[in-house]
Amino acid sequence: MSNLLDSILQKYPSAEGETIQQAFELAQKAHGGQKRDSGEDYIIHPLKVAQILADLNLDYEAVAAALLHDVLEETEVTAENIQKEFGPGIAFLVQAVTKLHRVNYSGEKGFIENLHKMILATAKDLRVVLIKLADRLHNLETLDAFRGDKQRFAQEVLEVYAPLASRLGMGEVKGMLEDLAFPYVYPNDYRQLLDFAKDQIETNK
Repeated sequence: MSNLLDSILQKYPSAEGETIQQAFELAQKAHGGQKRDSGEDYIIHPLKVAQILADLNLDYEAVAAALLHDVLEETEVTAENIQKEFGPGIAFLVQAVTKLHRVNYSGEKGFIENLHKMILATAKDLRVVLIKLADRLHNLETLDAFRGDKQRFAQEVLEVYAPLASRLGMGEVKGMLEDLAFPYVYPNDYRQLLDFAKDQIETNK
């Protein structure tokens, strides 16, 4: 965990790094004792989300907000706590991401485009959307351990978040989301693809 945090901190000047460190410490304390479905400490998830954003060269406020993006829903930390400790910029990002968490996916025809518009309008700051995309990306990476409806989660990613990444010009993120979601949404096609690839490898040996 410390190595992961250090890899994030080294990307930012010391003053900005102090804010990120402060956000990590609050998140670690707030999520203390919580576990994900995989059994790992909950804090690993916000750390991974923060790392994705740091690798995308987002600013320190976005990275700090990524570390805090689940505290309002999952812990006793309040928006007022974040506002007091980190100021209005980071508090806004955390609150806006929390609002997006509450958007329910229905899969109905015509719903997806409206949802895209609503997400972009609600966000007002594209960093909010980027935090949400990073959140979905890491959740997909650990979806095997998820106790909920894996297929529905992956379907939402394919229909909502991958196209949203494309709309924002983030082709690499779009591709990663699609690659990770595909096996859960189309398991038969995925197995056939694996079998085909295996046959091609055997043929070319």
